[in-house]
Amino acid sequence: MLLIEIPVAFLLGLTSVIRGWGRGDEQTVAPAMDRVPVLWLGGFTLAVLVIAVIFMYSAHPFAGAVQLLVAAIALVFTIAAWHGQYERAHPPQPPTRAGMPHTLSNHVTDR
Repeated sequence: MLLIEIPVAFLLGLTSVIRGWGRGDEQTVAPAMDRVPVLWLGGFTLAVLVIAVIFMYSAHPFAGAVQLLVAAIALVFTIAAWHGQYERAHPPQPPTRAGMPHTLSNHVTDR
């Protein structure tokens, strides 16, 4: 199973990287969150987890444990992909001057 999962994981990573190349950095607004890499990696993680459970039930605990390890690694990559897409879609707000809001104060009413 690992001989099948390794090339599939490599192709998923490669297609995720290639999808990001076509985006321009000249956008002034934050782009929408791209959920495709997260969904693909999540599906791969779920498939590996199902295979692990099948191995565990079919009295192959070592193969099931290896599959659980692969599923845990895939889950880390899925969470990292989600976090990267979330940060890209929700950039941090620029700080205001001296921590003050952008409203003008009225000196007459501030006294």
